[in-house]
Amino acid sequence: MSIIQITVQELAQLLSGDQQNLQLIDVREHDEVEIAAIAGFTILPLSEYGEWSLDFQEKFDPHIETLVLCHHGMRSAQMCQWLVNQGFTNVKNIEGGIDSYAYVIEPTMAKY
Repeated sequence: MSIIQITVQELAQLLSGDQQNLQLIDVREHDEVEIAAIAGFTILPLSEYGEWSLDFQEKFDPHIETLVLCHHGMRSAQMCQWLVNQGFTNVKNIEGGIDSYAYVIEPTMAKY
């Protein structure tokens, strides 16, 4: 199954509205998040999969729109595929990741 991609412009538009029906997941490492982050994202580093995957289904709704972020969009694409395999029905990868967001939407954000 092909994962839906959204642009950082689409992300910014979604973040400017009501986020009640959005699940936001950032799969970057904690040191990356310390450099640059977008408010509202749950931090679930892929390297800590063994820790957060145990109760993942209890914390996230598989039918709510779920947006996944990483640095450039590769790790988030992996997470999106995992989510689909877990039965999530509305998963979207943020194309270009936080790097693109920093350049296009928030130019004052730190880049790495």
